[in-house]
Amino acid sequence: MVEPADRPSTAGQRLGATESFGVSTLEPGLRPPAQAPGRQVSIRVQMLDDTQEVFQISQRSPGKLLFDLVCVHLNLVEGDYFGLEYQDQRKMTVWLDLLKPTLKQLRRPKNTILRFVVKFFPPDHTQLTEELTQYLFALQIKRDLACGRLICNDTSAALMVSHIIQSEIGDFDETQSWQHLLHNKYLPDQDAIRDKITDCHRKHVGQTPAESDYQLLEIARRLEMYGVRLHPAKDREGTKLSLSVAHTGVLVFQGYTKINAFNWSKIRKLSFKRKRFLIKLRADPSNAHHDTLEFAMASRDCCKIFWKICVEYHAFFRLFEEPKPKPKPILFTRGSSFRFSGRTQKQIIDYVKDSEVKKVPFERKHSKILSGGSMSPQSSSFRSQSQVPKESAMSVPLADQPDSARLGHQAEFNGSEEPVGATSPANGSHDMQAAPGSDLAQSRQNHHVAGSEPEQQLLNPGSPGSEDSPLGSPFVIVNGNGSVNGQGMGGTGVLGPGHSPEGGQLSPLTSPLLTDAGYVRNEDEDEARRKFPTDKAYFIAKELLTTERTYLKDLQVITKSFQDVVGKDEAFPDFINNLISTSYDPLYKFHQGFLKEVEQRLGQWEGRSNAHIKGDYQRIGDVLLKNIQGLRQLTIHLQKHSECLVELERACRSSRKVEALCREFEQQRVCYLPFNIFLLRPLHRLLHYKLILERLCKHYPPTHDDFRDSRAALADISEMVLELQGTMMKMENFQKLLELKKDLTGIDNLAIPRREFIRLGCLSKLSGKGLQQRMFFLFSDSLVYTSRGMTPTNQFKVHGQLPLYGMTISESEEEWGVPHSFTLFGQRQSVVVAASCASEMERWVEDIRMAIDLAEQSSSPHTDLLSTSLSDNKLLEDGGGEQESEEELCGSRSSLERQGYRGNTTVHVCWHRNTSVSMVDFSVAVENQLSGNLLRKFKNSNGWQKLWVVFTNFSLFFYKSHQDDYPLASLPLLGYSVTVPSESENIHKDYVFKLHFKSHVYYFRSESEYTFERWMEVIRSATCSASRSLPSTRKDLY
Repeated sequence: MVEPADRPSTAGQRLGATESFGVSTLEPGLRPPAQAPGRQVSIRVQMLDDTQEVFQISQRSPGKLLFDLVCVHLNLVEGDYFGLEYQDQRKMTVWLDLLKPTLKQLRRPKNTILRFVVKFFPPDHTQLTEELTQYLFALQIKRDLACGRLICNDTSAALMVSHIIQSEIGDFDETQSWQHLLHNKYLPDQDAIRDKITDCHRKHVGQTPAESDYQLLEIARRLEMYGVRLHPAKDREGTKLSLSVAHTGVLVFQGYTKINAFNWSKIRKLSFKRKRFLIKLRADPSNAHHDTLEFAMASRDCCKIFWKICVEYHAFFRLFEEPKPKPKPILFTRGSSFRFSGRTQKQIIDYVKDSEVKKVPFERKHSKILSGGSMSPQSSSFRSQSQVPKESAMSVPLADQPDSARLGHQAEFNGSEEPVGATSPANGSHDMQAAPGSDLAQSRQNHHVAGSEPEQQLLNPGSPGSEDSPLGSPFVIVNGNGSVNGQGMGGTGVLGPGHSPEGGQLSPLTSPLLTDAGYVRNEDEDEARRKFPTDKAYFIAKELLTTERTYLKDLQVITKSFQDVVGKDEAFPDFINNLISTSYDPLYKFHQGFLKEVEQRLGQWEGRSNAHIKGDYQRIGDVLLKNIQGLRQLTIHLQKHSECLVELERACRSSRKVEALCREFEQQRVCYLPFNIFLLRPLHRLLHYKLILERLCKHYPPTHDDFRDSRAALADISEMVLELQGTMMKMENFQKLLELKKDLTGIDNLAIPRREFIRLGCLSKLSGKGLQQRMFFLFSDSLVYTSRGMTPTNQFKVHGQLPLYGMTISESEEEWGVPHSFTLFGQRQSVVVAASCASEMERWVEDIRMAIDLAEQSSSPHTDLLSTSLSDNKLLEDGGGEQESEEELCGSRSSLERQGYRGNTTVHVCWHRNTSVSMVDFSVAVENQLSGNLLRKFKNSNGWQKLWVVFTNFSLFFYKSHQDDYPLASLPLLGYSVTVPSESENIHKDYVFKLHFKSHVYYFRSESEYTFERWMEVIRSATCSASRSLPSTRKDLY
């Protein structure tokens, strides 16, 4: 018999369940469909209890698969009442279409958070059979109350909040109840009715959480605004109204007052035409309304979104079964093919009634009260299991818990909050966990299974070792991509060539790396390294320190280096100089103080200044909370950074002197990246704080002294990121268009509103002389192809442009006999191109098809990008352009060596490495920035050289120390592979990873297992779009 502690992790582990008994949209007894082949993508989903889960899906998976994974993860039987919503590129909240591929709908999945929320509100909550479903509905009501969406009188509001508090802290206690209300916000104007809430709470003695949920839903369902989501509109007279949809039909509101309702039985047809939403009623002599009612909405997209939810509401509540798909017409299509997907309410009720689904225990995240549906006794044993999920959902709590809830977890749930432990798998398969303190070198020698513990755990200098936690060692989650705790452990990701350290020719894509001479450490010095604390939290705090040092240096480029240059030149406009100064100087001063506090805390943690004090300073959450709250006061300066970027670009366009001044500054060694990237660094830094705090909260048990401060800081920084996310996305796209404009010649008006960059890379174009290497740039409205020109600045010369409006694409490998080729049929011309490999072709075809869909939806069919005429472009294609291209390929190395400017950009790296990168890859690179000390070794050298290494913008930058103002060398990683050294390479050291491209090999050594995993993760992220399939387990790395 299997003991509870040895049972494998299951889909419902986050909620304490032992098995998964039901799947929302699947037939009884079935599991979610198998993942389609292809690259796995991480999708973040925010649950109703404010935690975030990460699900791994394949690129081609439909939205239904992701939704099923979420329902399996929650052990949710009645999942069809719920849906996944997100903000699209138009900043409009839309529902995830379950029939379409998920990645076709999410433009930037890395930066998109889907929200799992209630979609269909039934008129009677007794129709919800499962206690878990009622609990999730109660969380939705709680959220609607807090955001002011569920409008009601004070008496109803106080009564509902009292039931919420009863479910969270139990019976009334005056002090506890008062403190709970002080620390938690349930209503926008809660303070005004606090006495009413406490008076109501006194009357709920003995009421269980499930009973409180029932009473809460009973009150909420009687409110006029229950389940109402308002969509702004105007009637024919221009009066401002709002439309909504409910189980009964379409509702009309003026303000928050319902002024009309159209029952489904009276509606003959719902449709929209451009911005007009039309309701056609059935003929009724007694009805004073017109046969057709017309409402004007903000845009066609608004009409379509509301029309879709009306279609779904009608199908869910009125139909007996899911509507069948329409047969595809042979010649012409008329109307939309959109339909409701999933079980109707009748099907759900019948299924639950007939199948007698076994009740599944679950955890109430914000409650300390044990009820019939709370955690099972086995949940406390999950932390010591030997198996963890292969496909994991990582829980990241966003909102702070009340004190009582945290005490309840400690006393009754034995610390089963998810940030420390493993979470449930998305597919039920399992791998073994990695021991936190296992020796990597020993693992390589003995070929241990990933995660098997050595007989004696070796605590090497700098290794994490055993965790300082009352719950023992935390899980190290190994997912399907071979990552640990969500961080990469190695494998064959493709990354850029460097030089040959053995004396070969230098690469045109990198500065000469440091030679073997200088800073070489011998073996004795290496073994005598100072021992660090072994807690993982220390290494997370140290990552904060090292990246903060780099960030402060980047700010110094703006506040000192740039202003010193432009301040001396009268051609530079004073108002822009003042704008940059007032926007960045306060941030620089603030982060100087922040860095000093972090350095001081790390010194105390390491015992340099207070070795006699133990534990008081072994935390970082309090420092982060204090400074993030201080950073919130500087939000007004962060909001001006987009203005700085726009005004600087405007000045460069209007004045050649200003443009030349900025170009000269970018050639200085201190400006190791395009200057516009430095201007966006403060916005990017907010993302880094959020990721660091997520790792910290995931590591800490809820009972840890630092957990509360860390999670409060995470809630604050998450709010800031959400507030500035729209600006950040727009500015990243704008900055990328500006950088591409510098790399291209023969093109005008690249950075225009609504144009988005999607992908750039190398493809071979079929012409009369055969296949010719060309650089392609894909935008949301056109595809531009170029070749590298023989200009002093190594710019790419535009050959032609293919508008995406009306374009079609087809694979043409058999037709032309060229591997990995496809044909683009444009309105003006057709082009045959070939990719370097099948995966590269798949990425291009997918992105082009997505861009074609965007262009079809756009109101402007075509915008000409080129400054040259079509006839000129034809001449370039037919004649000297091809010959010049061949000469360029032969002379590229010498050209780049003699001309430093713009010779090391991502465009040039892709040209030489014959690869491509997308805007999604750039967004991933923004999040995955890292810096710190590494030991580097060449292939045939003996010593290890200590360097300060900064990873950003797909490249490694090398410094002697973190105090240096500029890098000594750089190494673009596109095209490289990152692995762990094999036994034959005789690298008998821990935490070593290997970078190699053709004959160029470099070894890098980190100080601990945590830093090793982080470096592997971020380096692999630089090449995930161009990599082979990653290993599924840690064992595959060796």
